[in-house]
Order: sequence, then C-alpha cells, then structure tokens
Amino acid sequence: MYLKTIHGLERRNGSARTGDIAKILSITPGSVTNTLEALEEKGLVAREPYKGVKLTAQGRKIAMGVFRRHRLAERLLTDLLHLDWVESHEEACKLEHSISDHLASSIEVALGYPNTCPHGNPIPDRNGVITEADAGPLSQLSTGEKATIAQIPDESTELLRYLASLGVQPGIQIEVVEKTPFNGPMLVRIGSASYAMGLDTASSIYVTKSK
Repeated sequence: MYLKTIHGLERRNGSARTGDIAKILSITPGSVTNTLEALEEKGLVAREPYKGVKLTAQGRKIAMGVFRRHRLAERLLTDLLHLDWVESHEEACKLEHSISDHLASSIEVALGYPNTCPHGNPIPDRNGVITEADAGPLSQLSTGEKATIAQIPDESTELLRYLASLGVQPGIQIEVVEKTPFNGPMLVRIGSASYAMGLDTASSIYVTKSK
C-alpha cells in the first residue's frame, strides 16, 4: 500500500509527503516516518529533504507489479463476476497479494488483454511498463469546457461510492458549468443533471478535453 500510495502522490505532486501518505492511509505521521525509513533501508524509496519521498527504480518495479495484479483482479471481478467498481476494488485489495505473476498473465489472456481497470487506470504489462493516459484533473478545466472522464486514480471506497452515485465513470461526458472563485466548488453537468463538486473531488477525476 505504501508503494502504491507514493506512486499516486508522485504522479499528482511530483513527490510524496509524510502528511499526505498518513492522510490517505489513515495512520499517524509517526508510523509513516518509521515505515519510510525501513523502505529507504531496503532501497525502495529515496527521501529528498523538504520535498518528501520518491520511488527508486526497484520500488517502482514492485509497485507496478502490485498495480498489475490489483487491476487485473478488478477487471476479472467486474467483467466476469459482475461486481460493481467499489466491490471489485475492495476485493482486489485482498487478492493482489495472493495472485502470482503466472496467474496474472493467465487472467490477462483470458480477458483479452485489457488496457485499463474498471476505473480507467492503465494496467502495467508483465515487464512493469505502464502507459499513462493523456489526461489531467477535472479541476483544471475552465467554465464551459467539456471533457470525457478517463480515469479515477484515487480508488478509495468512499470516493468511488460517491462518484458512482453521480454517474461518474470512464467514457462519460462531463461539462464545467461554473467555477466559483477562491477555490470554491465547481458546478458540473453529467447528462441532464448538474452537481456541485469540491475541488478535492474534481482533482481526483482525470479527464481528456473534448476537441
């Protein structure tokens, strides 16, 4: 979980800070510091003073392996067992530690080599190579801009359940109706319905702009 969380924060912020890791994993900053020291001793992360931590090449390789098993498990649970995207994520968190690389490859073949998980996040190949979508946070769009939802990098249960209630999922069209000043909420339109959405939530939805 640490390596996955650090990778996500790296992509979003350039590095991962102790406080952000603690918030996402719902643990104390002191516990995070101790674990980061252990990960650094193993050569999995590198700490930069006043900036946070980043994955080393070895740490990134391990993280990609976890992402691969997790996202293939999500795809399997969604496509074949028809679990919703909240259930598939929760169950995949358990399965990712039990699936071997061989089994992951077999799942990949059986599913026809899917490119993404149900939340739109790319599935690394067997060599750990990942192709990130050319997408950015919904929060960066301006009033009147339209986009297609590409992925939900933050797969927390609460967020996924909330977004599902709004009809947010990859492939859906979304429009920014209004952005209030001073970091206020955004008004977005999905289909015929409009919703007020906080910037934190909008930052967790990655979209590709409509041309």
